[in-house]
Amino acid sequence: MKFLLKVGVTAVAVWIAVLVVSGLEFDGSWWNLAAVAILIGLANAVVKPILNLFSLPLIVLTLGLFLFVTNALVLQFVIWLSAPARFDLGLTSTGFFWATFFGAVVISLVRMVLDRFVTD
Repeated sequence: MKFLLKVGVTAVAVWIAVLVVSGLEFDGSWWNLAAVAILIGLANAVVKPILNLFSLPLIVLTLGLFLFVTNALVLQFVIWLSAPARFDLGLTSTGFFWATFFGAVVISLVRMVLDRFVTD
């Protein structure tokens, strides 16, 4: 049940990020949005720790601010996976860095707020 709540919270966060950030677009069903949320969870569990490990000197040098960049890179990876040539989930980005950067910030903030209210 906890897994489904986390997927739901992430799906809502992605939906809000698409509404708020210009440059992020989603054209698909709720099932596709849930699949994007699962991909974000998998990327956060597998890719993000490896990326953070390799960028640890930059994270320390910038006092943790480089973590925003690694979040944007993970979101860009999910956008790349959800392209029509791969999984065709409907999440696209028109700008490489700024749209995904602000999208990752919005997703992180919304997840943080919703995790406070949604309990198992």
